[in-house]
Amino acid sequence: QVQLVESGGGLVQAGGSLRLSCAASGRTFNNYAMGWFRQAPGKEREFVAVIRRSGSSTYYADSVKGRFTISRDITKNTVFLQMNSLKPEDTAVYYCAADRGVGGVFPNEYDYWGQGTQVTVSS
Repeated sequence: QVQLVESGGGLVQAGGSLRLSCAASGRTFNNYAMGWFRQAPGKEREFVAVIRRSGSSTYYADSVKGRFTISRDITKNTVFLQMNSLKPEDTAVYYCAADRGVGGVFPNEYDYWGQGTQVTVSS
């Protein structure tokens, strides 16, 4: 069992930055690929980024590539999402998720989810 708790969301102006954190419980953090997803009102949950178990491989949605960076700190059982050059269309609830597999782009591939943190980007 893995419990995930996100933090770091908030209100920011367009062009600004935020850093999201996702703290994972348990001693098996390294056994999971970790992903970030987001869901805007009235829309389906969409993939943002994933980092593999080793931490050496990452993959991003085209919409955030070059602006967002995912990383993990195994000493703190935490995964981060650094978000720069934020746009109003980035406004959503952001979720982190853990996958016992390789970490894909579809929500149903993930085994555990956090409660989400709101990110609002004003224009």
